[in-house]
Amino acid sequence: MDAPVQPLAPTGARATGVVVKAAFTPARGLAGPHRQTLWAALARRVRPPALEWEEVPLADGDFLELAWARGARGPVVLILHGLEGSVRSPYAAGLMARLAGAGWRPAVMHLRGCGRRPNRGPCLYHAAMTGDLAATLAHLAATGRPAAAAVGFSLGGNLLLRHLGEAGARAALRAAVAVSVPFDLAACARRIHTGLSRLYEAALLRRMRASVRRRLRQAPLPGIAAAQLRGIRSLRAFDDRITAPLHGFAGADDYYARASCRPWLAAIRVPTLIVHARDDPFVAPGAIPRPAELAPAVRLELADAGGHVGFVGRGRGRWWLEGRILDYLRQTRVG
Repeated sequence: MDAPVQPLAPTGARATGVVVKAAFTPARGLAGPHRQTLWAALARRVRPPALEWEEVPLADGDFLELAWARGARGPVVLILHGLEGSVRSPYAAGLMARLAGAGWRPAVMHLRGCGRRPNRGPCLYHAAMTGDLAATLAHLAATGRPAAAAVGFSLGGNLLLRHLGEAGARAALRAAVAVSVPFDLAACARRIHTGLSRLYEAALLRRMRASVRRRLRQAPLPGIAAAQLRGIRSLRAFDDRITAPLHGFAGADDYYARASCRPWLAAIRVPTLIVHARDDPFVAPGAIPRPAELAPAVRLELADAGGHVGFVGRGRGRWWLEGRILDYLRQTRVG
């Protein structure tokens, strides 16, 4: 289990990142944050390619699971899913298939307990568990399959950006992409608890409560009982009662302050693309970083529309996001 982490990035580097308008146009009839978000999540029918599973041992005796595209060859691209996601999530399955078909070797890194089996350690996962990502990258390098790039979605994007900021010039990756990132977790917890966004919050909470109950049926979690899940009606309440005490934070506010990636963006040294929509129903507009907060290696492409991990475009560019990710990997000479 990762120890609680410091809230501020290293100082001394001048942040001079770039924020530009994304070249994305929503499909006709799918304008608006909710149509974009729901269409990409519910209407798309996509399966990952045939999979090979691998268990990554962790120093604390727990494990992670990697799902590889069977038979794929080329530079390794690690995919990090979002909250309660997996290789079956449409965004992960779609990108995995696209990468495998374009000459890369993709693998989805499942956060603890999000793979085929519950994890066995005395913790779950959280947005600042960068030690698990570092351990996975070290494992891949030690077994002759170093990751050339990584792509993180939503919470996985926060985790990836935070790792890159922590690692600075020591980061092993050659390129990174982060999509629909909750840059400021406290602001995003407030945003998702308002208006129609509460529908997404309710859906996530159902899955999160189910994951905790599944884990408790296997083995106890220190200080956590199934009864504590009753009455939780917000992500903030879940993080305050479950995530924070289980992982050594003083409460939700402490967790959000210390886990958010925003303070670390100025320390990133790896070429990094961030794709985000201004109308993301999960992310408060005020959480979107300004150019002065970004390192020179970071390019933030902001779309006026696109929802949360949506970006459903027109015609042959229907799945615009996957095409943009592949273009960036090619531009940075990853493959």
